[in-house]
Amino acid sequence: MLIFHDPQCADYGSAMRAEQPARLTRSAAHLHRLHPNWEQRLPPPASSVADAILLRAHTAAHLRRLGQSRDFDDDTPFFPDIATHARRATSAALAAAEHAFAHRSAAFALMRPPGHHATAETAMGFCYLNSIAITALYAHHQLGVRRVAVWDFDAHHGNGTEEILRTELHTDPDAYFFTSVHQSPCYPGTGLVDAGPALRNWPIPPRSPRSQHLAALRASLDAIIAYKPELLLVSAGFDAYVGDPITAMTLEREDFAQLGTWLREIFQNHAIPAAGVLEGGYSSDLPVLIEAFLVAWSGLPGCAIPRSAP
Repeated sequence: MLIFHDPQCADYGSAMRAEQPARLTRSAAHLHRLHPNWEQRLPPPASSVADAILLRAHTAAHLRRLGQSRDFDDDTPFFPDIATHARRATSAALAAAEHAFAHRSAAFALMRPPGHHATAETAMGFCYLNSIAITALYAHHQLGVRRVAVWDFDAHHGNGTEEILRTELHTDPDAYFFTSVHQSPCYPGTGLVDAGPALRNWPIPPRSPRSQHLAALRASLDAIIAYKPELLLVSAGFDAYVGDPITAMTLEREDFAQLGTWLREIFQNHAIPAAGVLEGGYSSDLPVLIEAFLVAWSGLPGCAIPRSAP
């Protein structure tokens, strides 16, 4: 398993917030300790992400706003150099997609901040740049991927991704396919119905049985398979976990392993390569949830994973 990770992603934020540096420091250390053979590769520097790449998804006004020392909202404060941190996360997502498409091999961007709530015009919900949407557009326009799918299993609706891809679909109606399976009602209050034939939503009531949630996740993935993408991008959020402090869902560690198994089977059975990007997940068990997902995706035998990370 190839993991794109830059320790500098922990150089901002506060331990007082759910989206805090320890999410990544603990997860990266846990994966390195248990899987020393997995490569943790530095992504290209933030400066490598040209404005032209970002401007396919975001407005010029938004890029300027990222440099202004004013909070976007209570969840999305300004931090010094937050624009650079967001570009760094985007660089990792781009690198993961490039690797997956070129080498037909899984790659995962283990970075923060997350991105799927950021719209074309504003930051919100811990997200400053929409790295998964930027990567989808980059894959289509720069890498020559004709059909790109995004699978979002974060507990919160990927409203920014949906909005950005909806705009793109107006001019290129077969280039993108988006599915989101998320808690509803929940932040940000969107994703109640499909936004179009290529923008599919599965809202799940709080505290739904695991079987119901997994059935929706499987249906969303089957819809992607039917679309026949050349590349699958995964907004991998782990906040649908039963122990997550800011949601009310019921998935267990083994359910995230199941998602990884499905990704491996999709490549084996349908030759669809995939790249993942970390979104949410705020439990202290985040390191072992990520590990369960990546172990199953990589096809390692056994999957003997401890219940919690030290």
